[in-house]
Amino acid sequence: MDFKLPKRLQNSNKSTYGRVLNIAGSDFMPGAAYLSSVSALKVGCGYCFLCSTQLVINSVSAQTQNIVFLPVQKLEENIKLADVIEIGCGLSTNKNAKKLFKTTINTIEKDKPLIIDADGLNILSQNEYKKIFLERQLSKVIITPHPKEASRLLNCKLEDIISDIKGAAKEISNIYDCITVLKTNNTYIYSPEGKDYTNNTGNSALAKAGSGDVLTGVITGLVAQGMDIFEGACLGVYLHGLCSQIASQDFTQYCVMAKDLIDYIPKSIRQLQGLQSSD
Repeated sequence: MDFKLPKRLQNSNKSTYGRVLNIAGSDFMPGAAYLSSVSALKVGCGYCFLCSTQLVINSVSAQTQNIVFLPVQKLEENIKLADVIEIGCGLSTNKNAKKLFKTTINTIEKDKPLIIDADGLNILSQNEYKKIFLERQLSKVIITPHPKEASRLLNCKLEDIISDIKGAAKEISNIYDCITVLKTNNTYIYSPEGKDYTNNTGNSALAKAGSGDVLTGVITGLVAQGMDIFEGACLGVYLHGLCSQIASQDFTQYCVMAKDLIDYIPKSIRQLQGLQSSD
């Protein structure tokens, strides 16, 4: 695939590059909220609003001053103001998380991009919330399951997913009418229209907690800048994998942490820019 980065304009401001609303984190998983929020900003979006619990907000605000924080009570009114929404990273599946998920699905405009990951997928796989989701008929959804989450979405065995990654991604896309990013050693992306892409970047450094949160943020940040959602998903997976390869040159595949991937986003973008300029 011929990747094209979103354009940066001389005459622009933070609103030019999109407003991300990230519904993420829980009291025992604040790190996921940090990783998914900061990675969206690092890849170029203009704003990132994090909607979460007060404990998560306190934790993340101690690590960065670049995010706008929203209490969960402010969710519904800010869904309407966002350009793209990501939900699920470290969210948990408790009663409050399910309420946030339901509010998001019921409130979001049908043509607004929505990226669902992690616990958002675990909630989606439950019949009550699957029904709510399907009834809304949202038109711009990306979901990013790993094989275990995919097995929950299809109500099948993990072995069935692993034995036929492409088939599983196609089935998920057809059932949920969404772009599926099925994360494996060669992540496979499929759209309901039949477009597909197999990624060739990445290594075992990505097999570590938090790396999926970074991927979700990267994809969301690209889509916020106006990219087509299929192309944004593909480019996000490519850059995410490239980050792991470049970081491993410095740290080895053993030692790369999820936060390191964010630090290597600039180098991965720079490398892609170099490849494009040499064409």
